[in-house]
Amino acid sequence: MRSRHILRILRAAAGLAVALLGVAAGSAWAQRAAVTARVAIVQKKGAAQPASTAPAAKDASGVVVWLSPADEAARRAAAAQPARPVPKLAQRNKSFDPHLVVIRAGTTIEFPNDDPFFHNVFSLFEGKRFDLGLYEAGTTKSVRFDRVGVSYLFCNIHPEMSAVVVAVDTPFYSVSDRAGQVSIAGVPDGHYEMQVFYERGMPDDLKSLAHAVTITDSMRSLGTIEVAANPDFSLAHKNKYGQDYVPPPSGNPAYSHP
Repeated sequence: MRSRHILRILRAAAGLAVALLGVAAGSAWAQRAAVTARVAIVQKKGAAQPASTAPAAKDASGVVVWLSPADEAARRAAAAQPARPVPKLAQRNKSFDPHLVVIRAGTTIEFPNDDPFFHNVFSLFEGKRFDLGLYEAGTTKSVRFDRVGVSYLFCNIHPEMSAVVVAVDTPFYSVSDRAGQVSIAGVPDGHYEMQVFYERGMPDDLKSLAHAVTITDSMRSLGTIEVAANPDFSLAHKNKYGQDYVPPPSGNPAYSHP
């Protein structure tokens, strides 16, 4: 009996030690300064014009910056990072809200239809390919984005609707605000690969921005990230059958609403 009592005491002490270590680790995580960057979006007028000579856009929001762990310590830290709240990608007022969602690969996103008529969500190009079919007002469907990549989403009924889901392989990511400010919280010291996505960006330019970075207590700034906007960018697209959109039946409240 005495040995069992001692064993219970030792187990309780071990549990308390683990809990204290968790509190300490969480405190250190919270106190760690964020990794920051500034995004500048420039509009190139022609292939011969360097991005650095083009005027910067006033609105620099919507640029995704993420840090993929490149050493074992950083990978362990990433694996221990708690899951972030998953935003819903609602269909509202004939638009997706929000337009841009960034998640960790393997996350499931819900797509509630908050409009008083039918919608269809599909993505058949890059990233996750899916087709949720036609579903009515007040219902919800979901998709698990199980692979890294960029998914472009549309509605097969309303051509004005579009959204982007960026699935990354790390919990260390952020999206720039209108001023171009980026802040990535909780990044431990280590080696990473910085990558960038911008819906209106030039594909080759975005690829060229990827590079290795080292984060330390004294080096937590990624500097200025200059992103060239595609002058030929357009949201125009075909429907899920690769054809032009056909207007829904006139006056049919199931597909449209005044």
